Amino acid sequence: MYPRHREREQPIFSTRAHVFQIDPATKRNWLPASKHAVTVSFFYDASRNVYRIISVGGTKAIINSTITPNMTFTKTSQKFGQWADSRANTVYGLGFSTEQQLQQFAEQFKEVKEAARLAREKSQERFELANPGLNIAAPQELSEERHSPPLLTVNGPGEEKLFRSRSAEVELTTEKERVKKMLSEGSMCELNLEAELFTLQDSNAKLVAALQEANSSVEQWKKQLAEYQEETDRLRDQVADLEDQLGRPAAGQSAKEELSRSLEELEASLRAKEQEIQNLQCRKTDVGELEKEKEEIMQRLQDLERRNTELESRAQSAEKTLATNLEEQEQAEVEVQRIIGVLDVKIGDLKGLRESLAKLVDK
Repeated sequence: MYPRHREREQPIFSTRAHVFQIDPATKRNWLPASKHAVTVSFFYDASRNVYRIISVGGTKAIINSTITPNMTFTKTSQKFGQWADSRANTVYGLGFSTEQQLQQFAEQFKEVKEAARLAREKSQERFELANPGLNIAAPQELSEERHSPPLLTVNGPGEEKLFRSRSAEVELTTEKERVKKMLSEGSMCELNLEAELFTLQDSNAKLVAALQEANSSVEQWKKQLAEYQEETDRLRDQVADLEDQLGRPAAGQSAKEELSRSLEELEASLRAKEQEIQNLQCRKTDVGELEKEKEEIMQRLQDLERRNTELESRAQSAEKTLATNLEEQEQAEVEVQRIIGVLDVKIGDLKGLRESLAKLVDK
């Protein structure tokens, strides 16, 4: 029967989703109808003027739901929605991969539901036009499983009894359907609350996992920050030693090179810490305590950056002082060489004078 119906039906919308059905035993838990996402389509049967939602898993139809004006598609979470089918005596649930897919399906369901309502009204109008002898029309909101036939008024001695009997039957049926509808709505509310509870539990589990991960990252970050502070203290000591060794150019040059390497390592460490901060901010959830700790650590990092800037300034000043001392030393050496040259000339002149005096004495 199903393939033959598909031949005369036309698909009007298709999407992919995970299909679930309510547990018929408990009416509380969802049972997966498909192991993976399957195609879910809206079909229109022109011969019967009806709309259906159909999904096939392998060779089995896992959804075959005829849409009626009384159906309602409810979004119970950002990516999950459901509707009740009283003919199939079940509740279908669909899990989508994105919010956009869920929104598109909900809008299509609303459009098809409105089309089904208009189709029912038109069919009722045609039926009434084709049967002008009908004085009492069937109620608008009857069960989807059962429609009472229209009541005829006939001319005869038993027409009043027939009318009252059938009117009482219609009222009784309507009352039963109203009670069933109230029970169904109560069950739907319970299912919606359960779905919301499952969603909240899932969100809470994800939040706890993210919080634990963030706490672990913060502890590791604190440890690295302590090492960073030790490195800064060591660098400060080196700068102090460098200032003490300004009188010794060779030792100052070695300290300057070591200071430059330490500054480069410190800058690389700073960049790594900034990258870790950015990664942590991407993963971190909106938790007040972690935000407060992050702000405190950021403040400490800023303080360290200011201290590093001061150290760099002091290192640059030390380098300038070293360069000045080296230049003065070079100038002093040049002056000494010049004086030595002058002394050599004077000594040569004195030697010449001594020799001249010696010759004069000999004569």
